Amino acid sequence: MIRSIISRISISSSENNRTDMLALRIALRYLFAKKSHAAVNIISMISMAGIAVAAMAMVCVLSVFNGFTDLASSRLSAIDPEIKVTLPYGAVIADGDSLSGIVASVPGVAAVRQVLEQRALAVSDGDQMPVKVRGIEEGYSDVSTLSELVIDGEMVDSPSMNCALLSVGVAIRTGARPAYESTFFLTVPRRLGRINPAFPMAAFRTDTLVVSGVYQTDQGEYDEDLVFIPLRSARTLFDYSTEATSLDVAVDSGFSIPQVVDGISSRLGDGYIVADRLKQQESSFRMIEIEKWITFLMLLFVLVMASFNILSTMSMLIIEKEDNMRILTSLGASRGMLRRIFLEEGMLIAVMGGIIGVAIGVVLCLLQQHFGLISLGGDPSQMSIDHYPCRLSLTDVLVTSAVVLVIGFFSGMVSSRSLPRLDR
Repeated sequence: MIRSIISRISISSSENNRTDMLALRIALRYLFAKKSHAAVNIISMISMAGIAVAAMAMVCVLSVFNGFTDLASSRLSAIDPEIKVTLPYGAVIADGDSLSGIVASVPGVAAVRQVLEQRALAVSDGDQMPVKVRGIEEGYSDVSTLSELVIDGEMVDSPSMNCALLSVGVAIRTGARPAYESTFFLTVPRRLGRINPAFPMAAFRTDTLVVSGVYQTDQGEYDEDLVFIPLRSARTLFDYSTEATSLDVAVDSGFSIPQVVDGISSRLGDGYIVADRLKQQESSFRMIEIEKWITFLMLLFVLVMASFNILSTMSMLIIEKEDNMRILTSLGASRGMLRRIFLEEGMLIAVMGGIIGVAIGVVLCLLQQHFGLISLGGDPSQMSIDHYPCRLSLTDVLVTSAVVLVIGFFSGMVSSRSLPRLDR
């Protein structure tokens, strides 16, 4: 009896396979064969072209967003360290020197530099503006590539020279330029001591600096109001001795950043925030990611609208092939087999359009990625890049292909449910 059941299952499976292959062959013939009405061929090609254009647009747009993400990451990495150690709620680290020594002892840490960041008023040649002052320790280039972004002058972080490195926004608004004969003032309220009402100016501290350079990142957050000065000058200006607001850490090449982050976190405990670059700029990268997938949903809507052409094509094809379906029914074809023919027909239209669109999109993205064929408008001398950034991602290609398959499946399923009643 068991043998009989197994043999029946085998026979049934073999019949199903033959039926599936026959349905696929008929669907392929319907797709490529010349129809009696030329409009059916035209609408079929339009349906395939619509799917192809939408799939190509998905691949290209997602790749461009990847390129902008990489561009932002590369620009931010010049300012932001690989790892930043801070206290919650922006509190000041009481003894930055001792904490720096603890962090430096963690395996994988190549360099640690202290940073003190506060607000101040910048004055130069009568022009003034509020700025964000960032005091950096000597050898800051070991944890940052900020010096590579200097567009005028040079970066000097030596404590023996009281120099300031200005963002391009500060330089424009205050008129300060790199020159040893010009002066740049930073003024802040005194943090310690009593205020004498008879001498109100004694309530403020002022430091005179020399502008050594101007940098530009093409990121508004860093180009608008940021000023870098030596850490010793910052501590004197803000009435601090060994305090710091953060520790900037560089990772040794033999270790991964997550590995070092975990090591520092376990060494310092839960009272400190240990953030990699992604976490330091979490809101910025999240916004780019949100924009990317909102655009993807909009293109998905376009792809769904293009799939309605498949429904129109299938409806006309069903009318076109009604006599053929009667013949197949007379030869013993079940209604399920007829439905499968048109299900696979709809999937074939979507899949072929998707393959063409994805292939064209991949080729265009690779050309843009390596040769920068499509340029940005404007004066190239005033821009950090002269072409649209692009990075092709296998994940985006797979997601687009999966979406095309799903849409093709549902289009074919809806069409196959609209078969007319056929008398045998």
